[in-house]
Amino acid sequence: MKRRNVIILSLLVLTLATLSFSTIKTEDLNTMFYEARRDRDVTKIQTVIKTIEGISGYDKDAQLLTILADAYLEYGHWGVSDKDKEKTYEKSRANAEAALKLDSKNGRASYIAGAVIGRLAQYKGIVQSLFMLGDFDRYIDNAIKLLNESDEEQRLYKTFAYIAAGMRNRDVPWPLYNYKRSEELLNMASKLTPDYSNIYLELGYLYLKTGDKAKAKEMFQKVISMKPHPWLVKTHEEAVSKAQEELGKLK
Repeated sequence: MKRRNVIILSLLVLTLATLSFSTIKTEDLNTMFYEARRDRDVTKIQTVIKTIEGISGYDKDAQLLTILADAYLEYGHWGVSDKDKEKTYEKSRANAEAALKLDSKNGRASYIAGAVIGRLAQYKGIVQSLFMLGDFDRYIDNAIKLLNESDEEQRLYKTFAYIAAGMRNRDVPWPLYNYKRSEELLNMASKLTPDYSNIYLELGYLYLKTGDKAKAKEMFQKVISMKPHPWLVKTHEEAVSKAQEELGKLK
């Protein structure tokens, strides 16, 4: 079955590559990206990347650049080896920033740029990573301002941005840890997308840091008892595994 799926997707790449820019629907590529992220399907996300990069003029289209940046962000997280993560994240950042140059009001691209800078910081020295915080804050704050929560897709990305900001206030010692602000931001995320288990996983980690083991346990149990968000199934499975591990430590 896996081999059959690989063959089908390979044929899809070839088919899409022969189509003109006007024939390929950005919406379909976006849907394919969401499916790839949902299932953490390496072949499918490679298809998205190869298809977009095979479109003449894709680098002049903010929407295609945004999808490509998102694809590289996810691909770097779970689709490549450790040695290839940094360069994959760099591609995500370059495409996100290119999208923002074309459309400065692109909230999704702003979130992606901030999120990938946060991931790239782990590969830099302490001093350089601290300098990157300014760019992270600027992009994430801008995403929160720009993204419209009345739109389903934008609401999810605004949720992601609140989570990123919450983690930044919880985990980064400079200028100071701000656990109260972290809790506020993560709770804002939960109001937007209450069925996204990663919010409660991050709240659990926050309560461990503040020493409230009872609340941490409550959050981890909530993660385990929840159903997955329909577009983030594999992400939920990873969250459940981490929550179970933390609960084991609290016994």
